[in-house]
Amino acid sequence: MSIEQRFCTETFDETGRLARFRVNCPENFNFGYDVVDAIAEEEPDKRALVWCNPEGEERIFSFDDIRRMSNQAANVFRSAGLKRGDRVLVLLKRHYEYWISTIAMHKLGVVLIPATHMLTVDDLVYRMRCAEVKGVVCTPLDGVPGKVLRALEQTGGEALMWTVQQDVPGFRNLNREMTGAPETLERLPNRASDPMVVYFTSGTTGHPKGVMHDFAYPLAHIVTAKYWQQAEDGGLHFTVAETGWAKASWGKLYGQWLVGCAVMVYDFDNFDPRQLVNIINRYGVTSFCAPPTVYRYLVRKDIPDMPTLRHATTAGEVLAPEVFRQFTERTGIPLAEGYGQTETTVLMANFRGSAPVDAALGSFSPQYDIQLRRRDGSPASTGEIAEVVVVPGEDGQQPGLFTGYLGDEEQYRNVWRGGVYHTGDAAWMDENGCCWFHGRFDDIIKTGGFRVGPFEVENVLMEHPAVLECSVIGVPDPLRGQAIKAVVHLNQGYAPSKQLEKELKDFSNTRLAEYKWIRSVEFIEEMPKTISGKIRKLDLRQRSAFPAE
Repeated sequence: MSIEQRFCTETFDETGRLARFRVNCPENFNFGYDVVDAIAEEEPDKRALVWCNPEGEERIFSFDDIRRMSNQAANVFRSAGLKRGDRVLVLLKRHYEYWISTIAMHKLGVVLIPATHMLTVDDLVYRMRCAEVKGVVCTPLDGVPGKVLRALEQTGGEALMWTVQQDVPGFRNLNREMTGAPETLERLPNRASDPMVVYFTSGTTGHPKGVMHDFAYPLAHIVTAKYWQQAEDGGLHFTVAETGWAKASWGKLYGQWLVGCAVMVYDFDNFDPRQLVNIINRYGVTSFCAPPTVYRYLVRKDIPDMPTLRHATTAGEVLAPEVFRQFTERTGIPLAEGYGQTETTVLMANFRGSAPVDAALGSFSPQYDIQLRRRDGSPASTGEIAEVVVVPGEDGQQPGLFTGYLGDEEQYRNVWRGGVYHTGDAAWMDENGCCWFHGRFDDIIKTGGFRVGPFEVENVLMEHPAVLECSVIGVPDPLRGQAIKAVVHLNQGYAPSKQLEKELKDFSNTRLAEYKWIRSVEFIEEMPKTISGKIRKLDLRQRSAFPAE
C-alpha cells in the first residue's frame, strides 16, 4: 500500500473515475513524521527533490536526506527557542532550504508563514505585526535581509533570524548551524487540528488576510496531485511557483510526496519559457503545472518537443481557449485546467479520466460537496451563472478548508454565512455537468498568476499629492491575463499628461512589490459612484473594455 492510501478512502464509478474521496486523518497526524519519515524508513533512497539553478548548480535529495536534514534544522530552531505554536516568516524563494525548513517546522509544531521575496518593507511590517512572528528565515539575495531588519525596526519587536548559504550581519547561518546539529529527533506531540501554515492572501478591501490551515491540510492535496496534476509514483512533477504562494503547497510538496512523486525545483529569477522546456527535458519531468501566462509564452515561442512529459495542468487565472487549443495541438497533451483558492485545495478540475474541453474547469472535486447557488441561496439552473459555495461534511469538518483568518473572526464568519463557504467566484455548468469559470463577484485582480487586492495599490497611489481619488482595476492583457490599471481623479492644480502618468506609475511602483505594479493610468473627471458614495468598479471595468471612440 502506498503512503497516501493509508490516509484516504477512494470510491470509483463504473467507468473507473473517482466518485468520492474521504480523508482519514489521525488525531496526531504530522506530515513530517507520518509521510516524510515514513517514506524514508521504507525507501530511504527514493528521490524526493531535484533542485537546480541557472548557474548550473544541482542537488538531488532522497527522502532520507530530507528526514536527516529536517531533523538537523528542527534541532537548530528548537535550541534557539522556537516551540510549538510560534509563528515564523519564511522568505526563501525556490532555495532547497525551503523544503528542509518547512518539514523541520512541521515536526516542531511551529506555524509556517511563507512569503514572497518581492514584499516591500511595509508588507513585511504588516505581516510581522499581524502574526506576531517569533522568527524569520530568509534568502540572502535581493536585499531581503535589509528589508527584514528595517521592518523589525519599525515594529519595535524582536525575532530569531536566519539566512541560508551566505553569512549576513545580524542573521544566523542556517546551513552552518545544521552542520553540527543532531540528525535524529524524537517525535514531538501535535494535534491534527493545530495551525500548521498561514498564507497571506489579498482581499478586495483592507490588508491581505492570513489564511490558516491545520495539520490535516496536506492530506487534502492527495486529490490535487493524484487526480488533477496526475503526479505519479516514481515520477517527477514540476510546478512553476515561488514558495511564497499557496500554489507551492499545491504543486511543490504535499500531494506529490504523498503519492511518491519527486518534486522538480528550478531556482530562477528571470522567466524564460525555453529554459523551462530545457529543464523538463533535461531531468525527464513527467507532469507540469503553470499559470496560463506561462503557456501563453510557450505557444508564442513555438513549443519544442517534450518527450517525457505526460500531463500538463494550469490554474491561477482564466485560460484562453486559443492557448488551450494551440498547446494541445502542438504537444498532444490536453491542457487540464483547475480551480481553487488559498482557502481551499482544488475545487474544480479536469480530473483523471475526463477529456478537457476548450479551457473548461471540468467537474466538482469528489472531496467536497460543492454547489452553484444564486444570491438568495437557492440552487442555480443549468447554464446559469452563480456563486461557487462549499458545504461542510456531515461531521462539520472538511480537511483542506481553511480554519480561520488570522485575527479577523468577523471576516471568517462572513464568508461562512448560512453554514456554507462562499468563494466569491462565479461559474456555470453545462448540460453535461462541465463547469466554466465566469469571474469574481468581488474586485480581486488576477495578473500573471498573482492575486492582487486593489486596496493594496490604491493605498500607495493616494499618497501622491496629485491624486484626489483613485480606483484600481484589472483589465484584459494578452500576456498577463489581466493588467493593473489605475483610474485617477486629479486634485486641483494638476492636469492630465503623459509625464504625470509616468510620474504616478514610478511613484507607486517603487513602493510596491513587482507583481502589484501599475501598468497603465487613466485620468477621469469624475468617478462613477453609488448613491452611498462608493466607486463603481464595474463601470470602470466596462469603460476599459469598451473605451469611447
